[in-house]
Amino acid sequence: MSTQPSSPSPRPASEGHRKPRVAVVFGGRSSEHGVSVVTAGSVLRALDRNAYEVLPIGITPDGRFALTTDEPERMAITDGKLPDVDQLAESADGQVNLPASPLAREVVYTEPGSVPKALGEVDVVLPLLHGPWGEDGTLQGLLELSGVPYVGSGVLSSAVGMDKEYTKRVLQAFGLPVGPYTVIRPREWESEAGREAAVARINEMQYPVFVKPTRAGSSIGITKVDDPADLHRAIEFAREHDPKVIVEEGVRGRELECGVLEFEDGPRASLPAEVLVGEGFDFYDFDAKYIDSSDVKIPADLTDDETARLRKLAAEVFEALSCEGLARVDVFLKEDGEFVVNEVNTMPGFTPISAFPKMWEATGLDYPQLVDHLLQAALRRSTGLR
Repeated sequence: MSTQPSSPSPRPASEGHRKPRVAVVFGGRSSEHGVSVVTAGSVLRALDRNAYEVLPIGITPDGRFALTTDEPERMAITDGKLPDVDQLAESADGQVNLPASPLAREVVYTEPGSVPKALGEVDVVLPLLHGPWGEDGTLQGLLELSGVPYVGSGVLSSAVGMDKEYTKRVLQAFGLPVGPYTVIRPREWESEAGREAAVARINEMQYPVFVKPTRAGSSIGITKVDDPADLHRAIEFAREHDPKVIVEEGVRGRELECGVLEFEDGPRASLPAEVLVGEGFDFYDFDAKYIDSSDVKIPADLTDDETARLRKLAAEVFEALSCEGLARVDVFLKEDGEFVVNEVNTMPGFTPISAFPKMWEATGLDYPQLVDHLLQAALRRSTGLR
């Protein structure tokens, strides 16, 4: 795999041709709402306005599609507080309506008591949503119905990548390495016999274990459990974010990440990063990622053989899940030198501290080039079966 990817620099629109119109969609109903807004702010700062016309659309925590101001400086973490789409919306009750059919491609804005306003057609959508109701195939399904090209994976791979259980099941079917885990479904946990059976399965694993919401990200709702006596509390905490819970056996080793991009000749993996958890944190939780002192080392301090094997594995994971556009593959390098896949993010973070853009910058593609590469790839791709 080539270390230096090639991608053209952003191009201004040629005379007589209008610039592609990009709808940057962010926020959403999931617990990762604020992280998505921060990601969108970073992307809006990087988008070349000589090459693209931009339409920022925020989804509020209650699900309203809002027309927002194009002010990236208001979309950053301030004093440890995450931004919110409600603070950025141009109106408290105005709503953006995306097309639901390829026969009517115009985006329309409505406000109570006012005549609907046509905002024009959109050429490509950049869906910067993290978590359910956005990264999980739901928004991708709407865009498929409307026939509007979009950045990133399609309906199936987005849904599978969002669900940690089915990510592992698909990877196992392809012979790719995952660690021991068990899943607690809602109906099982809601009966006494089911709870006892679930705890018995967990106790067959080596402690510590990590209790997680199955369909959430940004390390939200996760607990590291060293003592079986703390299991019930950890499971109930995870269930606050998702009624389906996954419990994973802790892996002794180094935590690594690798970015994958789709090129015309197939997926290519970036130089990898190593997660360095800050002092006072047991693992890479939400505060360690976004608020405090944790960092990532890029490139990771690996041998040439380890780097090559990890990049190859990341590309194989991308293909196994039928990903498109981009993904971040999170792995552990065990003490015996073998890799284990932990998770796959089909829409990784693009915040100023996120590993994905940093890994690609170290590999030869800076932030504006990375955003341009994703948009150009999406514009070349059709919707529908492919």
